Amino acid sequence: MLIRSTWTLTVSEPVSLPRAYGLELVKDLHRRMKITFADIAIPPVTYSGIIGSCSTSGDFITFSPDNFYRLSLSGLQDMTAKAVYHLELSPYIEFLGAKFEVVNRENETTSYEQLYQTLVVSEPEPIKRFNLDFITPTVFAQNRTRLALPVPYLMFRSWLERWNYFAPVYLGSDELMCFMNDVITLRKHKIQTRIFKIANGYVNGFTGNVILQVSHNTEPLLANVANLLVNYSQFTGTGMKTRLGMGLTNVNFNSLVT
Repeated sequence: MLIRSTWTLTVSEPVSLPRAYGLELVKDLHRRMKITFADIAIPPVTYSGIIGSCSTSGDFITFSPDNFYRLSLSGLQDMTAKAVYHLELSPYIEFLGAKFEVVNRENETTSYEQLYQTLVVSEPEPIKRFNLDFITPTVFAQNRTRLALPVPYLMFRSWLERWNYFAPVYLGSDELMCFMNDVITLRKHKIQTRIFKIANGYVNGFTGNVILQVSHNTEPLLANVANLLVNYSQFTGTGMKTRLGMGLTNVNFNSLVT
């Protein structure tokens, strides 16, 4: 089972929180789900933080009653997907003295087998262009440095690593990545860098829109595997620190081109 649950939140009066509030909130959500919050390489839960229009001043961030906010959690394996599914946050979330009222909740559910069957085994018409929005700051580990750029190879490596770790269907490794690197290019982007506050410092990541292009003469099977991983990105996120709120990824399905 795969799930992404999104809660719509609001506040009745302005609420100010430390900019590093996300760590406390995600720990609280793990406690509620009875899941260990451990620093592991491939986390089975991804988390968005509270997303929406807000103002920042110094080390604090302020949420306004004039806006709606979103909070997302994804479960990437059966146990964590069920924990996310059964997580009850209504009528409000309260932490660090702040109170967010829960307006709505939406669940997107599927499974690894369903994604693989629908997007690869059934041999659909290949998608040749992918339009992605990186909602929260995204960054990749590259040797001993961090790279805040939308490099297609690093995106697909991130998604493939998590797919192979959690899914019952193994897609391949270095050889597949070589093929991907040969046929998928960055067609267009409109991005900016943004600082993400974590407990012990800051990470610089990119946000914005990215369009990836699959070469015209690419084998249909390879294009469909690429599409599978792009779809998977909505659950698993992209790059580093997805359990802390980085790398939230959305796919604009209306602009996909065959």
